[in-house]
Amino acid sequence: MAELRPRRSCLAVPGSNLRFLEKAKALPADQVFLDLEDACAPLAKSGARKNIVAALNEGGWGERIRVVRVNDWTTEWTYRDVVEVVEGAGANLDAIMLPKVADAAQVRALDMLLLQIEKTIGLEQGRIGIEAQIETAQGLINVNEIAFASARIETIIFGPADFMANINMKSLVVGALHPDYPADPFHYILMQILMAARARGVQAIDGPFLQVRDVEAFREVAKRSAMLGFDGKWVLHPGQIDAANEIYAPSQEDYEHAELILDAYEWATSEAGGKKGSAMLGEEMIDEASRKMALVVAAKGRAAGLSRRELFTPPES
Repeated sequence: MAELRPRRSCLAVPGSNLRFLEKAKALPADQVFLDLEDACAPLAKSGARKNIVAALNEGGWGERIRVVRVNDWTTEWTYRDVVEVVEGAGANLDAIMLPKVADAAQVRALDMLLLQIEKTIGLEQGRIGIEAQIETAQGLINVNEIAFASARIETIIFGPADFMANINMKSLVVGALHPDYPADPFHYILMQILMAARARGVQAIDGPFLQVRDVEAFREVAKRSAMLGFDGKWVLHPGQIDAANEIYAPSQEDYEHAELILDAYEWATSEAGGKKGSAMLGEEMIDEASRKMALVVAAKGRAAGLSRRELFTPPES
């Protein structure tokens, strides 16, 4: 399985849009996914596959995670999407995103097809990951089994627009709160996806916010899933990228605090620190649970490129 690199901002790029395919290489997104599904009209899919293969092989993507979203298994396009893209550019591809995943069998089918292609053309077996997108009630009911369906699974993704349509939600504003509902209508869905992802040890990614020019509204929506523990969110417009990168990384203050907790706890549990199971950091008591929480925040901060400004100084005896 490929290394689980951070995916704070996941930029959607239509496979049929040559101009945007080239522009995306210069944008500061953690991941770029080249889309053969909803952003690509049926008559344009064949040409879009060729565009995507060429764009991947031309390079210039830097450290960005390179993903292709194929069509879902209920369509006639899926197998050709996978075969043409992976045979044509598998060496320059990190993962395949499978939309509208309904059950674990669909993930296993993609896993097997990828394995056959890898064996046939000599690619490293199992290197190409799978991102599973949950967009239906059936998919959510089966999300735990989906998360464990393949060693290739790297992310579980929420697809709000299709999900809203599938459950007959009375709203046309994708991913946002509704004034007629006194709470967050997506909270239960997001938590189910998050629990499955964390149980499996993979990343949880929130779906898109379609009001692409309203960055402040995007921020408000993103903060909700970031607070729950989601690792990142789709971005549909360059203006959303910086906001996602900021929101799904810890603040400098929280990062510094996490690093201090780790250092203080390491010292407190050492011989020099008295082999204590808990200790005081300023006015805060820290223990093993504090260390585990700090590990999460510190790891996200390091991955986001944050650096320390304050070092831990052991207290005087």
